[in-house]
Amino acid sequence: MSTMEQVEVGKYQPYPEYKDSGVEWLGDIPSNWSVYSLKRSVTGCTNGIWGDEPNGENDLIVLRVADFDRNKLRISDDKLTYRSISEKESRSRLLAKGDLLIEKSGGGDKTLVGCVVLFDKNFAAVTSNFVAKMSAHDGYYSGFLNYAFSHLYNGRINYPSIKQTTGIQNLDSESYLMERFCFPSYTEQRTIAAFLDYETARIDKLIAQQQRLIELLKEKRQAVISHAVTKGLNPDAPMKDSGVEWLGEVPEHWVVKKLKHTSKIIDCKNRTPEYFDDGAYFVVRTTNVKNQVLSFDGALYTNEVNFKIWTERGVPPVGSILFTREAPAGEVCIVPNNVKLCMGQRMMNFIPFESQYSTFLFDYLTSDCLGRYISSEAAGSTVTHLRVEQVYNIPVVVPPWNEQIEIDVLLTDIKQRYSLLIDKASETISLIQERRTALISAAVTGKIDLRGWTAPTQEAAA
Repeated sequence: MSTMEQVEVGKYQPYPEYKDSGVEWLGDIPSNWSVYSLKRSVTGCTNGIWGDEPNGENDLIVLRVADFDRNKLRISDDKLTYRSISEKESRSRLLAKGDLLIEKSGGGDKTLVGCVVLFDKNFAAVTSNFVAKMSAHDGYYSGFLNYAFSHLYNGRINYPSIKQTTGIQNLDSESYLMERFCFPSYTEQRTIAAFLDYETARIDKLIAQQQRLIELLKEKRQAVISHAVTKGLNPDAPMKDSGVEWLGEVPEHWVVKKLKHTSKIIDCKNRTPEYFDDGAYFVVRTTNVKNQVLSFDGALYTNEVNFKIWTERGVPPVGSILFTREAPAGEVCIVPNNVKLCMGQRMMNFIPFESQYSTFLFDYLTSDCLGRYISSEAAGSTVTHLRVEQVYNIPVVVPPWNEQIEIDVLLTDIKQRYSLLIDKASETISLIQERRTALISAAVTGKIDLRGWTAPTQEAAA
């Protein structure tokens, strides 16, 4: 039992008697609970279907893995997909409220396939071919099963039933459903599910509050940066029209230039080099530039021959700025030390003519100025990308060197303080999520006795 689980157990009474479950990882369970295979609790898995392009006649909602809300263990209806499904094909696949949906294909480097969520909607739908439906057998409550499967998933109990031969994880559902688990009476299942619905809703509210706090902190940090790099630090400084509508007024003694007049701009080759598993040279793609840092998640590498070809226009030097021109446009990061890299498609490199300008330029590009420029150039287009000439012509401001230093000192301190606050909020979210997982685990494995539990009245809960 984890420390967090022990904390949760300490808040509630255990069952008066326990027995050995006969399942090593499950341990002791309440003496009045039974152990069965998961297969006994559900009807098995009915595979889904993808259908055809919607035609306005047999269109039906098809739920995908992308619709799984893995935190709330429910289906998200934010962006539903419609496909044409014949009546014959949909008849056996139509979902009923209370059905469980299991991910049969998918997963990733950090997540296993096999996540289960509850379908609690009132609309007609089927699942895609990567998702199967399961219905609770008589004597089993789907709300309890949903939390039980969540516990099993977090404990990686599905791992032995995963096959991976083509880069995609596939769940052998038949093998997985042979796994044994503990089950209380139907009445207790309903009580446990009601308890967890109540408590997880409270926990989710706390998480949402912390997430909102992080958003507000980021917005405030962005506003401070944007004001500093466009208005300066002297509130009494005379101002002038920048000549750029979205930029507005800037300090009178600042210079407004096009990016190409401040920096050497190197474009990529606009094609992809060959990748090698044993390659030593990092190929930076747009997906590797995230949150103003160079990310090595999903990193791909090439060999020396390709590296020389892809850096014929120059090797991005340390301290210069990497820029994404598309997918998405406007992400930036500083080239770090000790990394042999070349640029993949839709990447560009900015090398300021005056090296000391690099820090200010980076802060300027991470402010809302770049977003405003992209919006002005998009001109109603839904695709956010910039042509090479548009990048060359990005309006930038150049303060005197001494003011650049003052702004850098201030923003370094501001960014550190806000990062600490954001990190603290993120840590709080992690702790709350751990409590959520521990509470579910304790409840569905009988570590706490919830018989007789009723939801507090609104007055008492407040």
